[in-house]
Amino acid sequence: MSTVLLIIYLFVALALIGVVLIQRSEGGGLGIGSSQGMGSFMSGRGTANLLTRTTAILAAIFLALALVLALLNRGTSSATRSILDTTAPASTPAPPPPAAPQGPSAPTN
Repeated sequence: MSTVLLIIYLFVALALIGVVLIQRSEGGGLGIGSSQGMGSFMSGRGTANLLTRTTAILAAIFLALALVLALLNRGTSSATRSILDTTAPASTPAPPPPAAPQGPSAPTN
C-alpha cells in the first residue's frame, strides 16, 4: 500500500514542479502565461487562473499524501539504530608505556 502511495507521491511532486515552472513569474521565467504560448485556447488571465488552481490542488494532494505516508510508516522502524542513539563506549585508561630494557649493570669507577 505504501509503495503505491509513494509512486503517486512521486508523480504529484513531478507534476507540481512542472506546473510551477510553466507559470509566468514577475520576471518572465519559463511561463506560458501569454496568449502566444496557448494560442487562442485561453487568454493570459485564464491561463494564469488555471495554473494557480492546479498548483493549489497539487499542493493539497502533495501535503495529504505526505501525511498519509508518515502515518502509515510511523511504527515501522527498522532494527538498525542511528549512531546518535548509541552511547559512547566507556573509556579505558591507556596502558603505560613499556619500560626501557635494563641490561647488566656496569661497574662504576
